[in-house]
Formats: sequence, structure tokens, C-alpha cells
Amino acid sequence: MRKEIISTQNSYIKELFQLKEKSRERKKTGLFLIEGEREISLAIKGNYNVDTILFYPELFPEAQLKTLSAPSIPTIQISKEVYQKLAHRSTTEGILAVAKSKAHNLEQLTFKSKNPLIMVAEAPEKPGNIGALLRTADAANVDAVIIANPKTDLYNPNIIRSSVGCVFTNTIAVGSTSDIITFLQDHNIAMYCAALQASVGYHTQDYTGPTALVVGTEDTGLSDEWRTNSRQNIIIPMQGAIDSMNVSVAAGILIFEAKRQRQFL
Repeated sequence: MRKEIISTQNSYIKELFQLKEKSRERKKTGLFLIEGEREISLAIKGNYNVDTILFYPELFPEAQLKTLSAPSIPTIQISKEVYQKLAHRSTTEGILAVAKSKAHNLEQLTFKSKNPLIMVAEAPEKPGNIGALLRTADAANVDAVIIANPKTDLYNPNIIRSSVGCVFTNTIAVGSTSDIITFLQDHNIAMYCAALQASVGYHTQDYTGPTALVVGTEDTGLSDEWRTNSRQNIIIPMQGAIDSMNVSVAAGILIFEAKRQRQFL
């Protein structure tokens, strides 16, 4: 007989609610919540260890569970009230999963390609921007995304939602700015840093070799350490009244210029 939980006062549901709400709980337990059929499917394909699937049958019929291709994962049927307590989205799908986070250690990062294209973002803070960066990286099929000095954890529900599950499709590492610069230098990867100072047009550079394209926040840009260690600081020529654009848009322009130069290979 399938397990069913109908009360929001259930101790397990209370634990899951803490995972949804608090970064420190996600870090302490190594667990996080995933919401949505597509996102759960991408996590499974991305070799995430999915511990449990919870579904509200009025929105996600039991027969539909087979579409996840994960028959060995335990499932729990939940009530409307439990689902509404745990769900993050305003639009409902009726399915959630509890999964184990990955370490994302920089020293464990490897590349399938001998000529990697990497996106680096320093100190991104807004989950929506991080999610958009991950969607852009997935669209370009970059070799890795590296986040320097992260301000929020990758398994924040808003990042999972705004990335439409691309947090599970990208190879991601995190580290300090100094450690990442050393890592890139050790692997002979040229750094091209988006900056206003001492910059040339991004379209004038050659990104066909091992390349890291580095972007900072819209408010403060990149730290001096990046700018002084880059092969070349680059800039996107602005033709309007302002001198900056959304970081995910800027990253998309740079990445797809590199992909164009590489014949989209």
C-alpha cells in the first residue's frame, strides 16, 4: 500500500518545509526540494540522487509517475494542503521531489572538451539572474559554469524555478575569486573579463582557444583581481542612454559570439 501524508503537521513535512524556506537547512542536511515534472526529470538525467517523490493525485495522477523513468524512487501521495505548503510556484503541477545536493568543488571540475568554453560569474546574488545565466549556459552548451564568491546557494527554489531546471543540466563549480583564477591559469584557459576599464570591444577578440568569459554584477562589476589577471578586458558597446545591461543578457552576447567563432561546435 502506498504511503500517504495528509497533515501539514506531519514531522517529515515540517522538515521539508524548512528545506524550502532556509538555506542553512539545505546546507546542513545536504537535501533540497525540486518542484515540477520537467525539473525532476532533468535532475534524474543529471545523475542527481532523488530520495523521494511526493505527488498530489488531483493535479499529478499516479499513472503519470511512470513518465519520470524512475521506478526505484520511493513515492508518497500527499493532500492538497500538504502540497500547497511545500509548493513554491503560483502555478501548480502537483509533484515535488527531495534530492541530494552535489558538492560542486572546483578541484573536482573536469572538462569533456580539450578546448573548453567556460562562463564565470562573480558574486551573483539575485536568484533570477543566476537562473537566467544557467539557462543561457545550457542553451550554448558551455563546458562549465563557475560561480565565484556565491551569495546564495544553488538549490534556492527561485534558482531552480528561474533556471527551468538548468541547474541540473550544467556542469557547475563554485569557489573564491583567487582560487578560480589560479584554476584557470593552471589549465591554460584565457580569461576575458567584461569590464568598463581598459577594455576593447568584445567582438575584436578571438575565443576559439580555451576560454573563460567572466561577468560581474550590474552594480559593482568585477573585482580588480579579475581585471588585472585577464588576457583582455572586453566591453559590449552601448548605444543608448545607460552604460550597463542585465548580467545574463551580457553573458549571452559574449557566449554566443564565442560559439559563433567556434562554428557552434
